[in-house]
Amino acid sequence: MIETERLLLRPHIADDFEACRALWQDPAVVKYISGAPATEAEAWLRFLGYFGRWEIMGYGLFALIEKSSGRFLGEAGYSDFRRGLGPGFDPFHEAAWVLAEAGHGKGYAREAMTAAQNWLDETFSPDKTVCIISPENIPSIRLAERLGYRPTGEAEYQQKTVRMFERSRPESSG
Repeated sequence: MIETERLLLRPHIADDFEACRALWQDPAVVKYISGAPATEAEAWLRFLGYFGRWEIMGYGLFALIEKSSGRFLGEAGYSDFRRGLGPGFDPFHEAAWVLAEAGHGKGYAREAMTAAQNWLDETFSPDKTVCIISPENIPSIRLAERLGYRPTGEAEYQQKTVRMFERSRPESSG
């Protein structure tokens, strides 16, 4: 578990499913991701994948819990989504974040991703991490840039154009 000023970041637990399902069924949340709310079955398979990634790879997306209320706010961290975007993307840890509307515009995504990024750097020391973002999702593009990501091009993913980003590991001072 990681604790920030306002958040707890932890692997998902079984009790998170209803909040997770609601997150992925909210049209405002999925607007730039899939464009369509998840079905119950899609949400369940996504949810089960969180557990499997942690078990197999030792990392994954964290559930974001607001400390002041105990409320599930979303998910953030790194994963391996097997997107098929090529050798400059697929072998690397992929950053991802998604927040419920209650968490939008409050700096939670930056707080969570900064903590997750620090954890990943300390735990795995990756030379590079990557992410994809819809070109229309300006808030996420701005966040990626604040986190040190730089655009590397565009690709087609699931019949949509996505912008690809990468972040090189900061040089350690030593």
